[in-house]
Amino acid sequence: MRLLAEHWTPEGLALLAAGVGVDDRRLPGKGWMAMRRLGWASTPPSAAGGGLVVSDRVRRIAEEHAARLLRRAVHHDGILRAVVESWPVNPARRTVMEWQALWAAASDGASKVEVRSHTRQAVRFLAGHGQLPRSVTEAEAPPHVSGQVLLAAADRQQVTHARNPADPTRLTLRVLLPAVEHPVSYRDWEWVVLDAAIPASVPARAALLAPTLRVRDGRVRVDLPFTRNAPLVRASGHRRAVGVDWGYNTLLTATTGRLGEDRRGRARVSTTGRPLTFNAAGATAKLLRLRTQREQIRTRLDHYNRLLNGHPNSGAGSCSDVALTAKRDVLAVEHERVCARIRHLGGALAWTAARWTVEHALTEHATAIYIEDLTSMETCGLSRALHRRLGGHIRGQVFDALTHLAAVEGIAVITVPARGTSAGCPRCGRHTATAAIAAPGRRAGFRHVTAPDRPTSRGHKWSVCACGLSSDRDHAAAERIAARGLLSQAHTRRHRKSGQIRTVKTVDGPVRRLPKTRRDQNGPAGRTKFPLMPLRRETPAPATQSAVGQRPAGRTPQTLNISTTSTTGGQVPTTNLRHRRTRDRYANRGFHHHVRATPPRAGTVPRRNLS
Repeated sequence: MRLLAEHWTPEGLALLAAGVGVDDRRLPGKGWMAMRRLGWASTPPSAAGGGLVVSDRVRRIAEEHAARLLRRAVHHDGILRAVVESWPVNPARRTVMEWQALWAAASDGASKVEVRSHTRQAVRFLAGHGQLPRSVTEAEAPPHVSGQVLLAAADRQQVTHARNPADPTRLTLRVLLPAVEHPVSYRDWEWVVLDAAIPASVPARAALLAPTLRVRDGRVRVDLPFTRNAPLVRASGHRRAVGVDWGYNTLLTATTGRLGEDRRGRARVSTTGRPLTFNAAGATAKLLRLRTQREQIRTRLDHYNRLLNGHPNSGAGSCSDVALTAKRDVLAVEHERVCARIRHLGGALAWTAARWTVEHALTEHATAIYIEDLTSMETCGLSRALHRRLGGHIRGQVFDALTHLAAVEGIAVITVPARGTSAGCPRCGRHTATAAIAAPGRRAGFRHVTAPDRPTSRGHKWSVCACGLSSDRDHAAAERIAARGLLSQAHTRRHRKSGQIRTVKTVDGPVRRLPKTRRDQNGPAGRTKFPLMPLRRETPAPATQSAVGQRPAGRTPQTLNISTTSTTGGQVPTTNLRHRRTRDRYANRGFHHHVRATPPRAGTVPRRNLS
């Protein structure tokens, strides 16, 4: 876009960052109005037979697109300038004083991820040019302008949209478009009616906004935003919340925490001790295999492109050239197909995990979900395979989906600092690096050991402590996250622009586990037990003893369906186990047959706010 290329300069970004126009008035919030107040209005290109006739609303769309890209460049330019001004001695590891100087120079809203990205960008520029960049326009080329039309910048004289009265699931979009390639008068512009299907995820009472049109694979795609009423979530004042911990194989591990008081009136967090797990190891392994396949196809594509660009017999119409081009086209189609499968599976996994978390928060009557903040996590010192797996996690998609679904239900999603959540005991607060005096016969302190159900596997999946804790490592971390969030409610802050709530100061405390009680069907909601088999025999033991002896009294034995199969030698009995525990029948349900998740409590009806 010509308008973007003309003002991709340090002076242009500085003028836009000042927020004041040429008439010393404050720039408006709309991008196209800010561009015009700065005198950066767009002009239509000239055709062969004269100038093109373009309405003012079409110019607004182009100016709005350029303004959004330039404003994003202003944000990145401020971070890069702050990084250069506070350049550390060792860019890979800053000291405390260097971090303080960086945050003092950085603009509001900068994150560690952006600081790390621009630090690496400055290091690459320093290695190639021998000096640090002075602006983002010097380190980067103007961004690529995608083929999309922002209809939100136009008014009703250019575009109208509404639900189809005959079919509410269809969208009727009327856009004023040119009927010829080079319109020379307004008579060359005609109204075009576009019909598109409204996704099933859009509620019937949602207010539809002006969409964005983009061309992909030769077809026009419609990005349809919508709004709906949602209750305002509060940042503090929560008494019951769900703590969520990220995992390696187990994507999410959660638990429920309750805020109360002890006998001295001090705040105390208690939990039922019920672990909630969303195990997506199978789906994650599938994503890893697809990413490996995508990398292999991409490598072959690059190899074919190099052969075509430097082939000695690359004359027009050569047989070898035609054969290589055909192979490259086949691989390009396969690459797009694999990328689509990765996007669809990753999106489905993210939204399913978010829906699972919100369902548990609803059934536990929680008003907040505390999740650790891993946006600045770096995978340093690990193997290449582990780097690939951690780099392919869908934490960002899960967090965005969780924020959206929880806001609809009136549940607050609050991030807490992740440092030390897995390195401490949720009961007594001992740390892995802290020595303590243990009871006789027990080792001192809090430590991670091999899981008792997998003694031969590598890794420390189990947490034990001298205070008597013996729990899964992720479950113990989820308890600490819930306690940290409930006890740090006085130190929560809401971002002014994004509305995201985060905890700025950490307050840890011990987590008390509530005693186990018998769950009765006549009890309160959320306490209904699973219909398991009885604890004792309902019928007396048989009078006759078998060869191996009489079975002691206990749970009712599993029923076997004994059938006979006809063979040449006679009837051979075959046994088929048909009855399983009800808990197992509830467990393995989901969108993917390799995803196993803890089901919500039976007997509770989650509240819905889908209007």
